[in-house]
Amino acid sequence: MSCIYLSEELWFPPVEEAEEIGLLAIGGDLSPQRLLLAYSLGIFPWYNPGEPILWWSPDPRCVLFPDQIHISRSLHKVLKRGDFHVTFDRDFSAVIEGCRQVRTEQGTWITPEMYSAYVELHRLGFAHSVECWQDDQLVGGLYGISVGRCFFGESMFSRVTNASKVAMVTLCRQLQILGFRLLDCQQSSEHLLSLGATEITRDFFCSLLADGLPGDGQKLKSNFPASSPAEDSSILRSH
Repeated sequence: MSCIYLSEELWFPPVEEAEEIGLLAIGGDLSPQRLLLAYSLGIFPWYNPGEPILWWSPDPRCVLFPDQIHISRSLHKVLKRGDFHVTFDRDFSAVIEGCRQVRTEQGTWITPEMYSAYVELHRLGFAHSVECWQDDQLVGGLYGISVGRCFFGESMFSRVTNASKVAMVTLCRQLQILGFRLLDCQQSSEHLLSLGATEITRDFFCSLLADGLPGDGQKLKSNFPASSPAEDSSILRSH
């Protein structure tokens, strides 16, 4: 099936029409309205510099259920020692820039347009960052989109060992407290699978979205705390 080319009209084709590799549509824009619509439908943008905007809905989908975060023995010790201090939304721009920098050699999809679009979503209260600090230095973190009870992870980075893992564990802890249904990881990686992520079908993923997204009268946005200690907690599963 050939890919759909989007116009200025705010819509997406059904995700079932995606190509085998997950590519669904081309074009459109990165306005907050289109981005939020895309995430609510199980679609995300991902493209390289010089390419048109590409919209994806892969099958299978990689997700991490917050209550199933896997903590290895070594990571358990790191959390217990309190090697890191973790904050939420303290420096969103620095986190997205950190994610961009660590991927520069391989090529990054965080184009200037993508950067600006997600900074705007952060300003509107939909994009959030998790910062991992050591000796007042930002050493890792991640960012993503929060809509209803679903968090859509976009990218993470780590400048020292375990920093991104601690950020992810702390995020999952907070998502559990807030009653989130899932953390979307988009595509599998060894790093994500080691933390307890799993692959599910696109149909199942979309059904989870339908349950986790807000209905009439429900909140679109969730508030995250200013900071959280990166230490062990009974709410986390240790293996």
